[in-house]
Amino acid sequence: MSTSVLTQFMAELLSGKIRIVDLTETLAPEFPTIVMPPEFGQAWPFRIEEISRYDERGPAWYWNNFSMSEHTGTHFDAPVHWVSGKDLPDNTVDSIPLESFIADACVIDCSAECRDNPDFLLTIDFVEQWEAKHGKIPARSWVFMRTDWSQRDKPGDYLNMQDDGAHSPGPDAQVVPWMIKERDAHGFGTESVGTDAGQAQHLDPPYPCHYFMHGNNRYGLQCMTNLHKLPPKGSVIFSAPLKIRSGSGSPLRVLALVPNTVS
Repeated sequence: MSTSVLTQFMAELLSGKIRIVDLTETLAPEFPTIVMPPEFGQAWPFRIEEISRYDERGPAWYWNNFSMSEHTGTHFDAPVHWVSGKDLPDNTVDSIPLESFIADACVIDCSAECRDNPDFLLTIDFVEQWEAKHGKIPARSWVFMRTDWSQRDKPGDYLNMQDDGAHSPGPDAQVVPWMIKERDAHGFGTESVGTDAGQAQHLDPPYPCHYFMHGNNRYGLQCMTNLHKLPPKGSVIFSAPLKIRSGSGSPLRVLALVPNTVS
């Protein structure tokens, strides 16, 4: 990329012709964390503790300690996160090629369907109907499933836990390998607490988004917000995780660049 291209990009950004959309939930102790069956280990929620705030503990500075899981809040899933991706090259957040953190996005609006059915599953037919209107998904693009799930009350309606576990939308078992093989998808992103549906343990294979995406060295983003502010196509996503040694994932700030002609 030449200097002139970067100069033009900055000029477009500063002039307001490109706007930035924050797709990130705010990290706070009350933000819900995924709940695993009790026999499994559990992800830590976000915890924060003040070290000093211009007081006797530190008269001129304010800072905090915090702790959480790699998979708390808006976060990135690396291939090593799932057993199907454990032996792949460059599969951890510190070894993923840097160019993988910048990619186009296609946003498939399933919000109406999910409003009526919390267990809605995205299918090949649904994606093909979307493509008939918006064009084919370009290779190495993120596929984001817009459900407006992030607008639900937290934590109760957001986690939507029932006696048989969580109920939230996600992809079915056929569409995920199809997106990889037929569309060369970069990864899959959601507004809910996981890239798979809440009841995805009953699919074949269980948790197909994790199994197929990470088994093919692709990525996941979840707990995003503001997907309704993105166009169906044409946004560029910046999603660089923390550089955790051998990390399986990381909280991060997901930003979208969008042409300002989009309302």
